[in-house]
Amino acid sequence: MAKTMKAAVFVEPNRIVLDEKPIPDVGPLDALIRITTTTICGTDIHILKGEYPVAKGLTIGHEPVGIIEKLGSAVTGYEEGQRVIAGAITPSGHSAACLCGHHSQDGAGTKHGFKPLGGWRFGNTIDGAQAEYLLVPDAMTNLALIPDGLTDEQVLMCPDIMSTGFSGVESGQVRIGDTVAIFAQGPIGLCATAGARLMGATMIIGVDAIPERMTIARRMGADYVVDYTKVNPVDEIMRLTDGRGVDVAVEALGRQETFEVALRVLRPGGTLSSLGVYSGDLKIPLDAFQAGLGDHRIITTLCPGGKERMRRLMEVIDSERVDTSPLVTHRFALEDIEEAYELFANQRDGVLKVALTP
Repeated sequence: MAKTMKAAVFVEPNRIVLDEKPIPDVGPLDALIRITTTTICGTDIHILKGEYPVAKGLTIGHEPVGIIEKLGSAVTGYEEGQRVIAGAITPSGHSAACLCGHHSQDGAGTKHGFKPLGGWRFGNTIDGAQAEYLLVPDAMTNLALIPDGLTDEQVLMCPDIMSTGFSGVESGQVRIGDTVAIFAQGPIGLCATAGARLMGATMIIGVDAIPERMTIARRMGADYVVDYTKVNPVDEIMRLTDGRGVDVAVEALGRQETFEVALRVLRPGGTLSSLGVYSGDLKIPLDAFQAGLGDHRIITTLCPGGKERMRRLMEVIDSERVDTSPLVTHRFALEDIEEAYELFANQRDGVLKVALTP
């Protein structure tokens, strides 16, 4: 086995390059997986632009699909050669946050205080998946076996995008018969649209302006798609709901304007479920918030991880309840990752998600 591997490394803001790094050593609870497919996330673009800080020299990426190359001495229940995924969030399973049921927030939990986003380690605090090999910590908590018959691309959305989108409607407590508006039909918004349908929503309204995304939104479960460049989205959603407003609004872009509009279309007592990654302070408009007296609920969610979450998501794919294949619009070799970043960061050529293969 070679001693080095190719990896996409953060050098400085606006510069992620392909470089050579040592293949990681495997500790007792770890697993080394050989990456067969991975992808680029919108969060990686925040890292690229310097909007989210990570250490220089870090390997980026948090959406791995691969084959077990080597298992730690204490890892049981798996065999080398098995096809697996690991979630973007890799909880330890034994931290204070995990034991409180918030695996995504698996932080330090020490006298030094809780570290937010502690469960997000790949491409954040440890080397990530845009490489030929990936070291998975706490392997028995995080490795999920891929069902026979599913391709890499079929499960590629499970580690992050599908888990995040679904969690937006789960946290919003969408119920049978609900009306749901989902702002931005990018990859996460499209998965939220599919998730809302699975949860029993009977009117799903997608909001976007890119024709290709609006078409896919209908395929993923949207009953109506509102083009915010042609109509006022608040007025149009109120018209579609006969002035009632929506039970749940999902903000899947991470911008002040979409957050504010999502708040304005809520019914009294409705829920704003925020999935966006924000780059600055948010302001809550007094009138839309009804001075804090509207019985609204605002909730945020970080992508759930762990092997059980991954198993459930792959079961959804395997049962053909949801088809995420339309989300993979472009394919690149790992050697061409800088070109892939340029395309994805500038949202050219109708890109939704890229598949990267070492």
